Amino acid sequence: MNRLDAMSVLVAVVDAGSLSAAARLLDMPLTTVSRKVADLESHLGTRLLRRTTRQLSLTEAGLSYVAACRRILEEIGEAERAAAGEYASPKGELVVTAPEMFGRLHVVPVVAEFLAQYPEIGVDLVLTDRVVHLMDEHADAAIRIGELPDSTMMATGVGTVRRVVCASPAYLALHGVPASPKDLAAHACVTFEVLASMRAWMFGTGKSQLSVPVRSRLTVNTAEAAIAAATLGVGLVRVLSYQVADAIRAQALRVVLEAFESTPLPVSLVHAGQTPLPLKLRAFLDFATPRLRERIARIM
Repeated sequence: MNRLDAMSVLVAVVDAGSLSAAARLLDMPLTTVSRKVADLESHLGTRLLRRTTRQLSLTEAGLSYVAACRRILEEIGEAERAAAGEYASPKGELVVTAPEMFGRLHVVPVVAEFLAQYPEIGVDLVLTDRVVHLMDEHADAAIRIGELPDSTMMATGVGTVRRVVCASPAYLALHGVPASPKDLAAHACVTFEVLASMRAWMFGTGKSQLSVPVRSRLTVNTAEAAIAAATLGVGLVRVLSYQVADAIRAQALRVVLEAFESTPLPVSLVHAGQTPLPLKLRAFLDFATPRLRERIARIM
């Protein structure tokens, strides 16, 4: 039995959620996948997986063993990349993740420049508003918006973005400009789930922080839809400054309640901080950091 091969198959089964899904992913016969997992269990003398007709789950022994398999396979991958010269010249594949709208507006242009300068590096850019765990999902770097939890990750600040309230000039002309957060009680609002509560918006900082109930006339599930509705005069919307920068420049939206804004959110470029740092990642960090700082500084 090739234990490393069997470990790779086991991890694929866990990630895919079933033996058949892993077989399709690996382009391997189902019987082969099942045999490799069974051989590994026989070698260890313990069950790693619980199999039922509806689901597959890890046993307690399986949980710790699969975690160890991931570490071992990652270390072997690092050794192979080092032997292949990845640490001698910038080349290979990078996985980078960023929030969807920020990524489309600001990370894609930076990545395009980076690829032009480094023809031997490829980038897998994953744009998603969920938090991607770098180690678990084999990502090399991430752009994060917001305060970072304490962790072993290395983070470089590249700027801040504001949380702004805005509305179309037509809406403000018809309903008036709110002079303070308490005036929101008389206004229609457009809310969405990602940034904040649909029932209240936060203003101010520290001890002066204030939660203000809002009357949502329209609730959507993306910032882009909320912004589109606001430009059509549906109501006030609270979003991140980079999300409405183009609309404000085009005078389709106008910022209000600026004096009551909460503390700006940091934007960070995060990586796992492994040693030695692959040159492909070092090249990307050195290239992207000043360019992201410049783009964020121009937002608002």
